[in-house]
Amino acid sequence: MSTKVRALPLQQLRERTSEKWREYPADVLPLFVAETDFPLAPAITRALSRAVETGDTGYVASRTPLAAAYAEFATRRFGWSPDPARMRSTADVSMGIVEILRRVTTPGDRVIVMPPVYPPFYDLVEEAGAVVERVPLRDTGTAWEIDLDGIRSALEEGARAILLCSPHNPTGTVHSVASLTALAELAAAHGATVVSDEIHAPLAQPDAGFTPFLAISDAAREFGYAVVSASKAFNLAGLKCALIVTASDGPTGVVRSLPIEVEWRTGQFGLLAAVAAFSEESDGWLDGLLDTLDENRRLLATLLAEHLSGARYRMPDAGYLAWIDLTELGWGDNPARRILREAKVALHYGLAFGAEGAGHARLNFGTSPEILTEAVTRIAALRDV
Repeated sequence: MSTKVRALPLQQLRERTSEKWREYPADVLPLFVAETDFPLAPAITRALSRAVETGDTGYVASRTPLAAAYAEFATRRFGWSPDPARMRSTADVSMGIVEILRRVTTPGDRVIVMPPVYPPFYDLVEEAGAVVERVPLRDTGTAWEIDLDGIRSALEEGARAILLCSPHNPTGTVHSVASLTALAELAAAHGATVVSDEIHAPLAQPDAGFTPFLAISDAAREFGYAVVSASKAFNLAGLKCALIVTASDGPTGVVRSLPIEVEWRTGQFGLLAAVAAFSEESDGWLDGLLDTLDENRRLLATLLAEHLSGARYRMPDAGYLAWIDLTELGWGDNPARRILREAKVALHYGLAFGAEGAGHARLNFGTSPEILTEAVTRIAALRDV
């Protein structure tokens, strides 16, 4: 049984020292970075408290329960049973992506990204020594879709890898099984690699139909990697723990060839927290969080319709990030700049996600209804200025 997870009071949140609560002055409502305002799941609090009490703060062990915990979580939540023997941990999803790309591309190879997309993707491709190939998502007017024709063209012209965001950030899109199946077939036909960032997967709404990329098909398993983490759903980004997941011998061999240092970068507290997060004990908390986020995404739609007509917003299938088109308000290519300066609400700049983000902003609704309402009210007041 789940109980809705409620955000902490604003006064208590301002005692936090993370990026969300230290980047801006106290008169700014911070709804930019992907941190949430909820308390930790009780199982995580207990695991970390035990570690502190016993001084369990040393190196990550060579044998841990993390991979098995994730496999069991994936079976319960996604109906998919990955093999724990085909996984390795690392510090975070970004590091996992870079380490894979370094081994499946050579310097100068092109890697496809699908803007508007998580801003660090551009930097991660370059860090791996590759070159970004932009194939934007298609806006159908009612949804965002993978541009399969654009992917095909890029692969035919020599692109060697595809960096997939699934569910997609910032749109919150859960890609259809049909699209992912076709993507895997394209990769297989051209001998290309798909690296699927599935950090937002635990936050897919129950009716969204999320399917892990490696569960899609034999082609996906032969040419794909997934990088997963509990960090977004359970607000654990600062503890540093992710898993690189494979499902066939080729990718598994690549991951096993990674230097041991890649695994030793995993944070001990991150690993302990992730095991607790992936345990069945935390399922009720996660279900409650999804209920709360469902309420918040609907509340945001209502607030925008009532107070900021002209703003275009589609409720995301997953996560707590809203991609809002503010073009019609005439606030320029980077409306979040004015919103921060005049309304004292910090949103993520749309242009950071690619040229497709002009006129857009990303809003984090992983907070309380009161803060969300206050933020939209402040932004709406700019129309009267």
